[in-house]
Amino acid sequence: MRTQVGIIGAGPSGLLLGQLLSRAGIDNVIIERQSADYVLGRIRAGVLEQVTVDLLDEAGVGARMHLEGLVHGGFSLLFQGRRHRIDLEHLTGGKSVMVYGQTEVTRDLMDARAAAGLQTVYAAQQVSVHGFQGARARVCYQTGDGAQASWQELDCDFIAGCDGFHGVCRASVPKGAITEFEKVYPFGWLGVLANVPPLSHELIYANTERGFALCSMRSATRSRYYVQCNLDDSLAQWSDETFWAELRSRLDPQAREQLVTGPSIEKSIAPLRSFVAEPMRFGRLFLAGDAAHIVPPTGAKGLNLAATDVKFLSAALIEHYRGQSDRGIDTYSQRCLRRIWKAERFSWWFTSLMHRFPDSAGFGQKVQDAELDYLVHSEAASRALAENYVGLPLDFGEP
Repeated sequence: MRTQVGIIGAGPSGLLLGQLLSRAGIDNVIIERQSADYVLGRIRAGVLEQVTVDLLDEAGVGARMHLEGLVHGGFSLLFQGRRHRIDLEHLTGGKSVMVYGQTEVTRDLMDARAAAGLQTVYAAQQVSVHGFQGARARVCYQTGDGAQASWQELDCDFIAGCDGFHGVCRASVPKGAITEFEKVYPFGWLGVLANVPPLSHELIYANTERGFALCSMRSATRSRYYVQCNLDDSLAQWSDETFWAELRSRLDPQAREQLVTGPSIEKSIAPLRSFVAEPMRFGRLFLAGDAAHIVPPTGAKGLNLAATDVKFLSAALIEHYRGQSDRGIDTYSQRCLRRIWKAERFSWWFTSLMHRFPDSAGFGQKVQDAELDYLVHSEAASRALAENYVGLPLDFGEP
């Protein structure tokens, strides 16, 4: 089988890249090791920057997002028992964010790809990538089970590694050709999804003596809540009743009264890490999204960073195939990493500000309290938070 671009991974970054390339007349095939149902079952982020919203519109999949998504012009910081609103629209000249779940983004992209008759191989096994440092790149994989199993080979001009942190693409880069930077945080997030109305019409980020909490939502009738927990906690320790009691203990009095509880429809514990791999291009292989970088979810940057990687990569490939220039390909890694490290810095800072660390008692806690107090009483400090939260422009800081 032959195509122009082989895309590994059918998450939102791989699907979005495939959609943008197809609309530009560039052939692509997506190879995914999981089933379509498994991909749709993954519960992930739900806050979209304007850059991401615009990109989904460009891909022709924004209609349902605009119909069902929730536009947020601010959010609240809760500390020392009081809430303080960060007015995003006022601080950024009218910018806002869109709350629309990653699952829904993935569904919209899947539906568009299926409607266009584009090829996606799900449940591919033993996926491997070859030849990307030479003149002929290819992807090998197995389909079927038992007597029905068969090996397939996909020849392509380029390979896009959109296969996540544990994917095969980054792992296939020769040792010594890549540098990895990582910070692992000493806590996790316990998340619960429930069909209950949100506590507030905007997100609430809480810093409390008992640890961090986040009150979020996926729609007007479905809420997503998180509490900071120990890395060695298990789901067996956290019944629904235990979770709701702990969340309530981390809220202000008004929020405790307004909180509506109900049975969880999904519950998970996620560790937090910051991670970057440099560079992001190796000959004919490009890394995008979680394959190249991870951010703690505090700043809601993961999906948005993946989308901007895809924006840069799709534009570079379109320029190449139209015979205009290879400059986008040659500068892809540099352009992505400039933006990635700014988002990594913000996510690290916001995580450090809102969580309780094992060594944060005493002086460390007093400094954190002082920074929160300064943040909400200084318009300049609030503006810096707001500008980063809504997303920096694509060309921010470029020469």
